[in-house]
Amino acid sequence: MRSIRTNSNLIRRAAMAMLVGAAALAMTACGGKKEEAAANSSSDNVLTVAMECSYAPYNWTQSDSSNGAVQIKDSKDYAYGYDVMMAKHIAEELGMELEIVKSDWDSLVPAVQSGKVDCVIAGQSITSERLQSVDFTVPYYYATIVTVTKADSKYAEAKGVKDLAGGTCTSQQNTIWYDTCLPQIEGANVLAAQESAPAMLVALESGKCDYVVTDMPTGKAACAAYKDMVLLDFTGTEDAFEVSDEDINIGISIKKGNKELQDKINSVLEKMTAEDFDKMMEEAIKVQPLSK
Repeated sequence: MRSIRTNSNLIRRAAMAMLVGAAALAMTACGGKKEEAAANSSSDNVLTVAMECSYAPYNWTQSDSSNGAVQIKDSKDYAYGYDVMMAKHIAEELGMELEIVKSDWDSLVPAVQSGKVDCVIAGQSITSERLQSVDFTVPYYYATIVTVTKADSKYAEAKGVKDLAGGTCTSQQNTIWYDTCLPQIEGANVLAAQESAPAMLVALESGKCDYVVTDMPTGKAACAAYKDMVLLDFTGTEDAFEVSDEDINIGISIKKGNKELQDKINSVLEKMTAEDFDKMMEEAIKVQPLSK
Protein backbone atom coordinates (compact mmCIF):
# COMPACT_ATOMS: atom_id res chain seq x y z
CA MET A 1 0.00 0.00 0.00
CA ARG A 2 2.81 2.43 0.81
CA SER A 3 4.30 1.69 -2.51
CA ILE A 4 1.08 2.67 -4.26
CA ARG A 5 0.73 5.92 -2.26
CA THR A 6 4.33 6.82 -3.01
CA ASN A 7 3.80 6.28 -6.76
CA SER A 8 0.61 8.34 -6.62
CA ASN A 9 2.42 11.20 -4.95
CA LEU A 10 5.13 11.04 -7.58
CA ILE A 11 2.54 11.11 -10.33
CA ARG A 12 0.78 14.10 -8.75
CA ARG A 13 4.07 15.95 -8.32
CA ALA A 14 5.06 15.24 -11.90
CA ALA A 15 1.67 16.44 -13.12
CA MET A 16 2.01 19.66 -11.13
CA ALA A 17 5.48 20.25 -12.56
CA MET A 18 4.14 19.79 -16.08
CA LEU A 19 1.33 22.26 -15.43
CA VAL A 20 3.73 24.83 -14.03
CA GLY A 21 6.05 24.36 -17.00
CA ALA A 22 3.17 24.69 -19.46
CA ALA A 23 2.01 27.86 -17.75
CA ALA A 24 5.51 29.32 -17.93
CA LEU A 25 5.74 28.46 -21.62
CA ALA A 26 2.35 30.02 -22.23
CA MET A 27 3.40 33.22 -20.47
CA THR A 28 6.64 33.31 -22.49
CA ALA A 29 4.71 32.73 -25.71
CA CYS A 30 2.25 35.50 -24.85
CA GLY A 31 5.13 37.82 -24.02
CA GLY A 32 6.82 36.94 -27.31
CA LYS A 33 3.64 37.63 -29.24
CA LYS A 34 3.23 40.97 -27.49
CA GLU A 35 6.83 41.91 -28.27
CA GLU A 36 6.37 40.79 -31.88
CA ALA A 37 3.14 42.79 -32.17
CA ALA A 38 4.87 45.81 -30.71
CA ALA A 39 7.69 45.43 -33.22
CA ASN A 40 5.23 45.07 -36.08
CA SER A 41 3.30 48.09 -34.84
CA SER A 42 6.50 50.16 -34.86
CA SER A 43 7.42 48.88 -38.30
CA ASP A 44 3.96 49.63 -39.65
CA ASN A 45 4.31 53.25 -38.58
CA VAL A 46 7.23 53.82 -40.96
CA LEU A 47 6.51 54.89 -44.53
CA THR A 48 9.31 53.41 -46.65
CA VAL A 49 9.61 55.24 -49.97
CA ALA A 50 11.85 54.35 -52.92
CA MET A 51 13.20 56.82 -55.48
CA GLU A 52 16.26 57.26 -57.71
CA CYS A 53 17.72 60.17 -55.73
CA SER A 54 19.21 61.36 -59.03
CA TYR A 55 16.31 62.89 -60.94
CA ALA A 56 16.23 66.62 -60.15
CA PRO A 57 13.99 68.40 -59.45
CA TYR A 58 11.88 65.38 -58.47
CA ASN A 59 14.62 63.90 -56.31
CA TRP A 60 18.37 64.13 -55.85
CA THR A 61 21.24 63.23 -53.51
CA GLN A 62 23.09 65.78 -51.36
CA SER A 63 25.71 65.55 -48.62
CA ASP A 64 23.79 67.26 -45.80
CA SER A 65 20.32 67.86 -44.39
CA SER A 66 19.95 71.42 -45.71
CA ASN A 67 16.45 72.55 -46.70
CA GLY A 68 14.98 69.60 -44.80
CA ALA A 69 16.59 66.75 -46.72
CA VAL A 70 16.09 63.21 -45.39
CA GLN A 71 18.95 60.80 -44.82
CA ILE A 72 18.95 57.87 -47.23
CA LYS A 73 18.69 54.44 -45.63
CA ASP A 74 22.10 52.75 -45.17
CA SER A 75 23.89 55.84 -46.45
CA LYS A 76 25.63 58.97 -45.15
CA ASP A 77 23.97 60.98 -47.93
CA TYR A 78 20.61 62.74 -47.92
CA ALA A 79 17.75 62.90 -50.41
CA TYR A 80 15.70 65.95 -51.31
CA GLY A 81 13.54 67.35 -54.09
CA TYR A 82 9.84 67.44 -54.92
CA ASP A 83 9.36 63.73 -54.22
CA VAL A 84 10.98 64.00 -50.79
CA MET A 85 8.95 67.10 -49.98
CA MET A 86 5.78 65.24 -50.94
CA ALA A 87 6.82 62.12 -49.00
CA LYS A 88 7.48 64.23 -45.91
CA HIS A 89 4.09 65.90 -46.23
CA ILE A 90 2.27 62.58 -46.60
CA ALA A 91 4.12 60.96 -43.70
CA GLU A 92 3.44 63.95 -41.47
CA GLU A 93 -0.27 63.99 -42.33
CA LEU A 94 -0.51 60.25 -41.61
CA GLY A 95 1.49 60.49 -38.38
CA MET A 96 4.21 58.19 -39.72
CA GLU A 97 8.00 58.23 -39.77
CA LEU A 98 9.65 58.50 -43.19
CA GLU A 99 12.38 56.29 -44.61
CA ILE A 100 13.95 56.94 -48.02
CA VAL A 101 15.43 54.06 -50.02
CA LYS A 102 17.66 54.79 -53.02
CA SER A 103 17.05 52.58 -56.04
CA ASP A 104 17.77 52.74 -59.77
CA TRP A 105 14.83 53.39 -62.11
CA ASP A 106 14.33 49.84 -63.35
CA SER A 107 14.33 48.46 -59.78
CA LEU A 108 11.57 50.72 -58.46
CA VAL A 109 8.55 48.63 -59.49
CA PRO A 110 10.13 45.33 -58.36
CA ALA A 111 10.89 46.93 -54.98
CA VAL A 112 7.18 47.65 -54.49
CA GLN A 113 6.09 44.25 -55.76
CA SER A 114 8.42 42.42 -53.38
CA GLY A 115 7.34 44.48 -50.38
CA LYS A 116 10.85 45.84 -49.88
CA VAL A 117 9.29 49.33 -49.83
CA ASP A 118 5.79 50.62 -49.16
CA CYS A 119 5.62 52.84 -52.21
CA VAL A 120 7.54 54.61 -54.94
CA ILE A 121 7.47 58.40 -55.26
CA ALA A 122 9.70 59.03 -58.25
CA GLY A 123 7.93 60.87 -61.04
CA GLN A 124 6.23 57.77 -62.48
CA SER A 125 3.50 58.22 -65.08
CA ILE A 126 0.32 56.28 -64.34
CA THR A 127 0.39 54.13 -67.46
CA SER A 128 -1.78 51.11 -68.24
CA GLU A 129 1.38 49.04 -68.58
CA ARG A 130 2.56 49.91 -65.07
CA LEU A 131 -0.93 49.33 -63.70
CA GLN A 132 -0.55 45.68 -64.64
CA SER A 133 2.27 45.41 -62.10
CA VAL A 134 1.38 47.89 -59.35
CA ASP A 135 -1.48 50.06 -58.13
CA PHE A 136 -1.34 53.86 -58.13
CA THR A 137 -2.70 56.68 -56.04
CA VAL A 138 -4.42 59.68 -57.55
CA PRO A 139 -1.89 62.01 -59.26
CA TYR A 140 0.53 63.99 -57.11
CA TYR A 141 1.66 66.01 -60.11
CA TYR A 142 0.46 66.80 -63.65
CA ALA A 143 3.36 66.91 -66.12
CA THR A 144 3.67 68.87 -69.36
CA ILE A 145 5.82 67.54 -72.21
CA VAL A 146 8.55 69.94 -73.36
CA THR A 147 11.67 69.98 -75.53
CA VAL A 148 15.05 71.29 -74.36
CA THR A 149 17.77 72.41 -76.77
CA LYS A 150 20.78 74.73 -76.89
CA ALA A 151 20.12 78.45 -77.31
CA ASP A 152 22.34 78.53 -80.41
CA SER A 153 20.72 75.45 -81.97
CA LYS A 154 18.82 75.68 -85.23
CA TYR A 155 15.92 74.12 -83.36
CA ALA A 156 15.76 76.86 -80.72
CA GLU A 157 13.00 78.67 -82.62
CA ALA A 158 10.86 75.55 -83.18
CA LYS A 159 7.13 76.22 -82.80
CA GLY A 160 5.92 72.64 -82.98
CA VAL A 161 6.87 68.99 -83.35
CA LYS A 162 7.20 69.33 -87.14
CA ASP A 163 9.98 71.89 -86.68
CA LEU A 164 12.06 69.24 -84.90
CA ALA A 165 12.15 67.03 -88.01
CA GLY A 166 15.50 65.44 -88.84
CA GLY A 167 17.13 66.28 -85.53
CA THR A 168 19.31 64.01 -83.44
CA CYS A 169 17.61 63.38 -80.11
CA THR A 170 17.36 61.20 -77.03
CA SER A 171 15.64 60.95 -73.66
CA GLN A 172 15.59 58.82 -70.53
CA GLN A 173 14.98 55.09 -70.87
CA ASN A 174 11.59 53.57 -70.04
CA THR A 175 9.77 56.90 -70.16
CA ILE A 176 6.94 58.19 -72.33
CA TRP A 177 9.34 60.86 -73.55
CA TYR A 178 11.49 58.23 -75.25
CA ASP A 179 8.88 55.56 -76.05
CA THR A 180 5.95 57.79 -77.09
CA CYS A 181 7.18 61.29 -77.97
CA LEU A 182 10.41 60.82 -79.90
CA PRO A 183 8.79 58.46 -82.46
CA GLN A 184 6.40 61.31 -83.37
CA ILE A 185 9.26 63.42 -84.78
CA GLU A 186 9.56 62.93 -88.53
CA GLY A 187 12.95 61.71 -89.70
CA ALA A 188 14.49 62.01 -86.26
CA ASN A 189 17.81 60.32 -85.53
CA VAL A 190 16.87 58.77 -82.20
CA LEU A 191 19.91 57.80 -80.16
CA ALA A 192 19.93 55.06 -77.53
CA ALA A 193 17.92 55.90 -74.43
CA GLN A 194 19.88 57.41 -71.54
CA GLU A 195 20.04 55.68 -68.16
CA SER A 196 18.99 58.77 -66.21
CA ALA A 197 17.78 62.35 -66.59
CA PRO A 198 21.24 63.78 -65.76
CA ALA A 199 22.80 61.54 -68.42
CA MET A 200 20.22 62.80 -70.90
CA LEU A 201 21.14 66.42 -70.17
CA VAL A 202 24.88 65.68 -70.39
CA ALA A 203 24.27 64.22 -73.85
CA LEU A 204 22.66 67.50 -74.89
CA GLU A 205 25.27 69.72 -73.25
CA SER A 206 28.16 67.75 -74.80
CA GLY A 207 26.68 68.07 -78.30
CA LYS A 208 25.82 64.40 -78.79
CA CYS A 209 22.27 65.40 -79.69
CA ASP A 210 20.37 68.45 -80.88
CA TYR A 211 17.57 68.29 -78.30
CA VAL A 212 15.91 66.11 -75.68
CA VAL A 213 12.24 65.62 -74.80
CA THR A 214 11.25 65.59 -71.16
CA ASP A 215 8.65 67.04 -68.78
CA MET A 216 8.28 70.63 -67.61
CA PRO A 217 9.95 70.29 -64.16
CA THR A 218 12.97 68.51 -65.63
CA GLY A 219 13.13 71.07 -68.43
CA LYS A 220 13.02 74.01 -66.02
CA ALA A 221 15.66 72.35 -63.85
CA ALA A 222 17.87 71.85 -66.93
CA CYS A 223 17.63 75.50 -67.90
CA ALA A 224 18.45 76.55 -64.33
CA ALA A 225 21.50 74.28 -64.30
CA TYR A 226 22.72 74.96 -67.84
CA LYS A 227 22.44 78.60 -68.83
CA ASP A 228 22.90 77.81 -72.53
CA MET A 229 19.75 75.66 -72.71
CA VAL A 230 16.26 76.82 -73.65
CA LEU A 231 12.87 75.25 -73.13
CA LEU A 232 10.31 74.76 -75.92
CA ASP A 233 6.70 74.17 -74.91
CA PHE A 234 4.28 73.24 -77.69
CA THR A 235 1.37 72.53 -75.32
CA GLY A 236 -1.91 74.04 -76.51
CA THR A 237 -0.77 74.40 -80.12
CA GLU A 238 -1.97 72.39 -83.11
CA ASP A 239 1.46 70.78 -83.37
CA ALA A 240 2.07 69.48 -79.84
CA PHE A 241 3.17 66.01 -78.84
CA GLU A 242 0.25 63.61 -78.73
CA VAL A 243 -0.01 62.18 -75.23
CA SER A 244 -2.82 60.81 -73.09
CA ASP A 245 -3.76 61.63 -69.52
CA GLU A 246 -2.08 58.41 -68.39
CA ASP A 247 1.17 59.69 -69.89
CA ILE A 248 1.24 62.99 -68.02
CA ASN A 249 -0.49 62.12 -64.74
CA ILE A 250 2.24 61.36 -62.19
CA GLY A 251 1.33 59.02 -59.34
CA ILE A 252 2.64 57.10 -56.34
CA SER A 253 2.93 53.36 -56.97
CA ILE A 254 2.09 50.80 -54.29
CA LYS A 255 1.85 47.02 -54.11
CA LYS A 256 -1.14 45.44 -55.86
CA GLY A 257 -4.07 45.11 -53.50
CA ASN A 258 -2.70 47.38 -50.76
CA LYS A 259 -5.90 49.40 -50.65
CA GLU A 260 -5.38 50.50 -47.05
CA LEU A 261 -2.19 52.41 -47.89
CA GLN A 262 -3.64 53.60 -51.19
CA ASP A 263 -6.65 55.10 -49.39
CA LYS A 264 -4.47 56.72 -46.73
CA ILE A 265 -2.21 58.42 -49.25
CA ASN A 266 -5.17 59.44 -51.41
CA SER A 267 -6.78 61.06 -48.38
CA VAL A 268 -3.78 63.40 -48.21
CA LEU A 269 -3.40 64.07 -51.94
CA GLU A 270 -7.10 64.77 -52.46
CA LYS A 271 -6.83 67.75 -50.12
CA MET A 272 -4.22 69.31 -52.41
CA THR A 273 -4.67 71.21 -55.67
CA ALA A 274 -2.65 71.48 -58.88
CA GLU A 275 -1.58 74.91 -57.63
CA ASP A 276 -0.23 73.32 -54.43
CA PHE A 277 1.76 70.86 -56.55
CA ASP A 278 3.18 73.62 -58.76
CA LYS A 279 4.17 75.75 -55.77
CA MET A 280 6.03 72.83 -54.18
CA MET A 281 7.74 72.01 -57.48
CA GLU A 282 8.91 75.60 -57.97
CA GLU A 283 10.46 75.49 -54.51
CA ALA A 284 12.26 72.26 -55.40
CA ILE A 285 13.62 73.77 -58.62
CA LYS A 286 14.97 76.79 -56.72
CA VAL A 287 17.00 74.70 -54.27
CA GLN A 288 18.22 71.89 -56.54
CA PRO A 289 22.03 71.64 -56.29
CA LEU A 290 22.79 72.43 -59.95
CA SER A 291 20.71 75.64 -59.90
CA LYS A 292 23.04 77.32 -57.40
